This record gives sequence, structure tokens and C-alpha cells, in this order.
Amino acid sequence: MSAYSTSAKKMYRWVDENNNVRFSDQMPPDQIKYKRETLNKNARVVNIVEKEKTKAQQELEKRLEKLREQQEEIFIKQKVKDNVLLSTFRSLSDIDVVLKGKMLALDSQRRVVQGNLKRLKKQLKQQQQIAAQFERDGQKVSQKIEKDISSSKKQIEKTLIEVSKQFEKKRAVRKKFEIDIARFTFLTQSKLSSHDLTRKTAESQAETELGVYICENEKLCEKAWKFAKKFVHSYSTTGLYVETDQLIMSKEPSKETDLSLSASKTAVKYSKQQLFLDIRCHISSLGKELCIGAEARNIRHSFSTFIKSALIAEK
Repeated sequence: MSAYSTSAKKMYRWVDENNNVRFSDQMPPDQIKYKRETLNKNARVVNIVEKEKTKAQQELEKRLEKLREQQEEIFIKQKVKDNVLLSTFRSLSDIDVVLKGKMLALDSQRRVVQGNLKRLKKQLKQQQQIAAQFERDGQKVSQKIEKDISSSKKQIEKTLIEVSKQFEKKRAVRKKFEIDIARFTFLTQSKLSSHDLTRKTAESQAETELGVYICENEKLCEKAWKFAKKFVHSYSTTGLYVETDQLIMSKEPSKETDLSLSASKTAVKYSKQQLFLDIRCHISSLGKELCIGAEARNIRHSFSTFIKSALIAEK
């Protein structure tokens, strides 16, 4: 049927594979895969059923939902860290006092270890002197002395490693406190609320770790989407499979070296829209290694940077 009859109680309208607009009071079984609109007797749209999703599209939606969960997890972890920091310290001087206390405690522990090292070296020297005296007297060095010398050398080696660990631990503690100081300063001196600051930090981490571009506004997102599609075209090793205003997806990987990329534009809770990048690899052990390897990781990390650089260049 090619025209709509107003006498009908309900009609369906859809576009078939040949881009022909079709009407019917019943949906043919072979046409239900297409997007369709339900019209009332006044020819008004009362319901819309989207085009049937392919298995690949359904799988992508699951993966994107997982990305959203991971993004929210990043935010929650950052919020916990910020809350602990703000509730533990009242000022930068408080942090400095605790840092100095930690440094003094670590220095004290290291001095104990260094004292043990000095004692062991003195012990070894005495044992070696005894062994040398035996040799000067033309006597065979006893097994006990040889065993003691070997034991002392092993203890010295272990103690040297422990001293090195103590220095590394001190550097790690100092670095952590430097990060805390910078973060505390950021949280307490900004005009934004701590919640907003936490959200911004979490979003920045998500951009890097998950392959996400966060749109500042809807207009900018439209421009960014153009470059997201270019990125997918550039880095996918498989041909294009789907391209719409909300999704661009390359074909499933057919080889173990294939990287199949997709980008999705979606609304989220804390900003108007975000662009998510997803990477799929061949279903094999080598494919799995590729997807968690450096190449795929670098692609994810460069997604947001690529879009930002392209937007700046376009201005």
C-alpha cells in the first residue's frame, strides 16, 4: 500500500531497503527489521520503533555501557581520594608536618639497616682475617670459617638491597605527598566546588584511559563528531560497516592483526554529550593480546588529543 487511508484505525509507515516510503495496517514479517512509525487515524505519529540492531551493534552497546560504568568508577575513586585528603588535612602546613614526620621515621629505619650493614661488614672482615691467618700458618681454612664468610656475604648482599629499598620508599612517599600537596592546593584555592573539581579530574582520566572525548557543548560536539569519524577511518584496519549520526563502526576483525574501531555519540549524566571510542580485536589469544597491548592503548590515549588538536586547527 503506497498511501495512507484516514479510515484506518492504525497504520505503519517505514522506509524499505530501496528507500521507498511504505504504509500498511500490518507489518510484513520481512520488514520488521526497519525503523517504523505507528500512525493514528489522524496520521499523527504515536509510536516509533527503531531499526532492528545487528548483533555487532548490540554488542557495542554492551561495551559502551561498560565504558560508562568504568568512567563512573573513576569518578567515585577520585571523589573518595579527595574527601580523604580534605578531611585529613586543614592546611598545607598540616601536610608538611606529616611529611616531615614520615621522612624522619624512614630515615630512622634506614639508619638501623645501615647500622646492621656496618656490623656485617666488620664481621666479614674479621672472618676473612682469621682465614688469612690460617693460610699464612700453612693450615687449611676450616669449613666453619668458610661457611661463616659465605653467610656474611649473603647477609651483606641482602642488607644492601634493603638499604636501596629504603631510599626508594622514601622517594615514593615524598612523591605521593607532592601529589597530595598539589591536589590539596587545587581543591582549596579553586572557585569551583570540590565535587566539580573531582568530576573534571575524573573526566580527564577517562579521556586518557578509556578513549573518551567530552563535549563542552552540543555545537562543538557536532564538529568533534566529524573528526571522531576521521579517526575511526584512519586507525581501523577493517572496512566501514555502519555510519550514522550517532554511530560509526568498522567491520568485525577477520584477522588476528585487525583492529576494528567504533565511535559512539551518547548523552551522559554529567555533560550533554560524550564521544566514546571502542576497539575490537579478533577472537583469539593473539587478538586479545593486541587489544590490551601498547598499540591499542596508544590509540585510546590519542583519541581525545586528536579531536582537540583538529578542532584547534580548524579555528
